[in-house]
Amino acid sequence: MFRISCFADEISSDLNEQIDVLSKNKIKFVELRSVWKKNVMELSDNELDLVKERFWDNGISISSIGSPIGKVDINDDFEKHLERFKRAVEIALKMETRYIRIFSFYMNKEELDMHHQKVVDRLRCFIEIAEENNLVLLHENEANIYGESSTRCLKLFKSLPYNNFRAVFDPSNFIVAGEDVLNESFGKLKDYIEYIHVKDSRKDTGEKVVAGKGDGHIPEILDELRHKEGMFLSLEPHLARGGKYGGFTGPELFEEALEALRRILIELKIDFE
Repeated sequence: MFRISCFADEISSDLNEQIDVLSKNKIKFVELRSVWKKNVMELSDNELDLVKERFWDNGISISSIGSPIGKVDINDDFEKHLERFKRAVEIALKMETRYIRIFSFYMNKEELDMHHQKVVDRLRCFIEIAEENNLVLLHENEANIYGESSTRCLKLFKSLPYNNFRAVFDPSNFIVAGEDVLNESFGKLKDYIEYIHVKDSRKDTGEKVVAGKGDGHIPEILDELRHKEGMFLSLEPHLARGGKYGGFTGPELFEEALEALRRILIELKIDFE
């Protein structure tokens, strides 16, 4: 069985509207990225307590903290960013989730090989702190970071063979990177995938589309991963707009994206909640 989650800030920045749409559509999980136009990392303890209470009162749990950790330049002050990561750990524990989404640092493309060990060393710091707290770090492939390509993602997983360092697979981001998602990206990383961001797009135009209507090969990938009991599929459609730190879809288009995903799972005869 798969578990459908989502970035609720794709629906609205307002917590009440997020909950209304989630409850109407019987979604039980959320990947927490932002509320009230505030990134999860900027929420106070009191605000986090309120968010958790409101979600929980409506039968909604937190599947992951959609943090921006690692979305900084490789040459930025790492000690400062490490403290920020420790705050992400506190938030994950408070929200009672085992997952934190992370990235592998921005850098100039001509310096990728030069910075490999630096990236590995910094990620190891994060991973070991997470391990002490029984948390799993999910590395997302993203434009302009070290792990933009599946080849470099694979290098990271081989360099950091920890059980709590896994892949969150974003098909659309690999399309943007110019890859053949099914045969290249997924083929290399399928053994490391523990979480999916459900976002699809067309290679020829770059247009974001609902799952199954682009070049992300989402039905084939989900079919290959059907044995991953309890894996989260987190809707992040970006159907209205996308940006460096988030995206937006709106309530109506979000429901279309959700229906497309559910239709794929029903056609594949994969149970979901």
